[in-house]
Amino acid sequence: MKMNTNSNSYTIIYASVMVIIVAFLLAFVSSSLKATQDKNVQLDTKKQILAALNIKNVEDADAEYKKYVKGDMLMNADGTLTENTGDFATNYEKEAKEKKRLHVFVCEVDGQTKYVVPVYGVGLWGAIWGYVALNEDKDTVYGTYFSHASETPGLGAEIATDWFQQEFVGKKTLANDSVALSVVKHGKVEKADYQVDGISGGTITSVGVDTMLKKCLKEYVKFLTK
Repeated sequence: MKMNTNSNSYTIIYASVMVIIVAFLLAFVSSSLKATQDKNVQLDTKKQILAALNIKNVEDADAEYKKYVKGDMLMNADGTLTENTGDFATNYEKEAKEKKRLHVFVCEVDGQTKYVVPVYGVGLWGAIWGYVALNEDKDTVYGTYFSHASETPGLGAEIATDWFQQEFVGKKTLANDSVALSVVKHGKVEKADYQVDGISGGTITSVGVDTMLKKCLKEYVKFLTK
């Protein structure tokens, strides 16, 4: 009986020590990889911003970002812009909701000023997000980029395709100082200057994109109309 007790104690101690060692190793690996993971997220975010400017399939995201993005700015309450002196952000929903920071990326493409703003919302199955690039007039769409976490392939997931994103190019964003850019039910476009044809079979995701654009762009109206 005494031997069993000793054996059980040994097993418990051995298992506890192994758990501690494994936990330490996992924490060490996670900590070691964090810098690389954060860098990859930043690079992917920069690629998405560039994609909204119709600059895609870049090999060196840092170099291309520096070439085209002239300023990571924050919108003030009166619509003016102030340079972001903090770290490069990658979660703009968190930036807006928790820190009250609205980012505007001031860019230059072929000698012309473009403005890129982040947008975020919810589709049928999960998060959707993207960026809208505007011409210098702040009222005409130059390009867009949208992505998703888990929309249905061939349906809602089509928001991530070039053909859908290109539908926004040239559309107007405002009417009477209010957001007019919208996505309507497939085949129901009535105001071609402002409306984008929704995805056939992807109605809920299309509605999600529409809501996302109106909600997020509304936060920038003071900048867009300044």
